[in-house]
Amino acid sequence: MSWSAPTLDRVLNTAAAWALALLWILPLAYAIWTAFHPAAYEARFVLTAPLTLDNFAKAWSAAPFARYFLNTFVLVSLILAGQFFLCTLAAYAFARFEFPGRSLLFSLVLLQLLVMPDILIVENYRTMRLLDLVDTIPAIALPYLASGFGIFLLRQTFMTIPKELDEAARMEGASFLGVLWRVYIPLAKPTYLAYGLVSVSHHWNNFLWPLIVTNSVDTRPVTVGLSVFSAIDSGVEWSVINAATLMTSGPLLVAFLLFQRQFVQSFMRAGIK
Repeated sequence: MSWSAPTLDRVLNTAAAWALALLWILPLAYAIWTAFHPAAYEARFVLTAPLTLDNFAKAWSAAPFARYFLNTFVLVSLILAGQFFLCTLAAYAFARFEFPGRSLLFSLVLLQLLVMPDILIVENYRTMRLLDLVDTIPAIALPYLASGFGIFLLRQTFMTIPKELDEAARMEGASFLGVLWRVYIPLAKPTYLAYGLVSVSHHWNNFLWPLIVTNSVDTRPVTVGLSVFSAIDSGVEWSVINAATLMTSGPLLVAFLLFQRQFVQSFMRAGIK
């Protein structure tokens, strides 16, 4: 039996996709197994093993996760609101206004995508210390309020909107900000949704910068709180640690499953494959 080149490529691609899927899902499956079973079954996969929620109760009581979740919700909300505001205004200006140096300024915005945030940790910490914001939630959020990726994504979306809609709105007496609010933002809702998921998931899972700039329970997000909780050398079972991990990652998994179609479609409309 001979295989044609397209058929062989399809088989190899499918096999590679399944292999990557298994590599991704095995740790998650193990975490789910240990979280919902007693500690005695951490390394024993018995189908008749009893189910329990005690691991989640132990994890919740072993660390102030309620405070961690509140801090994280405030943090991601603050960052997302700031990014939506700043990125929308910048993207609208780059998409619809002609001004000297527009191409150069947009190139500088795109250069931000090439700079890893970890490179700026020392300077960011020095700035937060000068502003007397160390160990505060605004200190975690401020370096991320302007996003080059957000500006680029919204600009690409705004440029697909026909200019005739601008002219029609202007003839009706709408100001430039009125056109933005009544025309551009409603038509770009799928893009806002997709970018919102990216932003929330990234800053929900961000670890290094919050670890450096926070020192107390009152300001730690869930990622830093989970690392401190997991670093205890005695008295903590893997089943409890995995239960805590599922509690922190569960909201993101649910959000992605609910909005995955809009997430993919919005990036395709923006020309990102």
